[in-house]
Amino acid sequence: MAPPGVGARVAAGFTVIPLRFSARSRATHHLFVKQHRVREAADRSRPQDRTLFVLNLPPYCTEECVHRLFSQCGPVTSVELREKPGPGSTSDAQKSKFFPGQLMQGFRVAYVVFKRAAGVKSAVSRNLREPWVVSTSEHPLKTGVQKWIRDYCCSITDPGELQTEVDQFIQQHDKRMAEVEALAEAEDGVPDKDGWIKVTRKGRRPGIPRTEAGNLRVIQREKRKRAQKELLNFYSWQHRETKREHIAQLRKKFEEDKQKIALMRAERKFKPY
Repeated sequence: MAPPGVGARVAAGFTVIPLRFSARSRATHHLFVKQHRVREAADRSRPQDRTLFVLNLPPYCTEECVHRLFSQCGPVTSVELREKPGPGSTSDAQKSKFFPGQLMQGFRVAYVVFKRAAGVKSAVSRNLREPWVVSTSEHPLKTGVQKWIRDYCCSITDPGELQTEVDQFIQQHDKRMAEVEALAEAEDGVPDKDGWIKVTRKGRRPGIPRTEAGNLRVIQREKRKRAQKELLNFYSWQHRETKREHIAQLRKKFEEDKQKIALMRAERKFKPY
C-alpha cells in the first residue's frame, strides 16, 4: 500500500519502497523507483533495459549502501549518485580520489545498473510490507560525530600516493603532447584534401589549435604588456618632470647669485680671491 501523498508519483509509474535507518527506528522513509527511460540516444553507462532510476534517496545513503540494498533484486554492476536527474558523464577519465569535488548535500537521486534486466523488473514489481533496513549490525552506517571523524580521517592525504598520481599524470600528459607533435610533424608538408600545405617553423612546437581558454590567456597577456608599457611611460614622464624642475631651481639659484655678486661689487666687498 502506498503512503499518503504519493499517489500521483505512483500513478506516474513509480514503485514505492519503504526504508528505515535501523531496526529500532520508527520513522519510515520511502524511495520511488522506476525503469530508466530517456528520449535521447542510448547512454553506454546507463543501458535503459538494465538501469533503475531512484528518487528521494536520503543523505546518509552511500553508494555502497545503495549497492547492498538493491542487490536483493539482482546483481548490481554500478551505482551513480547525483544531486538531480541529468545525463551521464561523457568523460571516461577517472577523477582523482584526492580531489573528489564538492560534496552533495540533501536528498539525491541514484542510477542503479543491474547485470541483467531481470533486476530492474524485480525492483519495480516489489510489493514490500517490511521496510528495508539501511544500517545493520553487519553493515553499520556511521552518522553524527562518528561520520565527521571518518570523513576527517579520509581527507588526510598520503604524500607518497599523491606524488605517485602526479607523476603518472605528468607522464600521460607528456605522452599526449608527444603524439600531438608527432602528428603535426607528419602532416607538415603534406597537402590536405583542398591542396593546402601546412608550414611550421622548424625548431619550434607545431601549431596546436587554440581553445577558448588559450585565447583568453593570450588576451590577458596582451593586457599585461600594455599595462607595463603604460607604467613605464608614466615613470619616464615623471623622471623628465623632475629633471626640468631641478634645472629650473638651478637657474633660479644662478640668477640670485648673480644679483648678490653685482651688489657686492657695487659695495666694493666682492673679493673672488
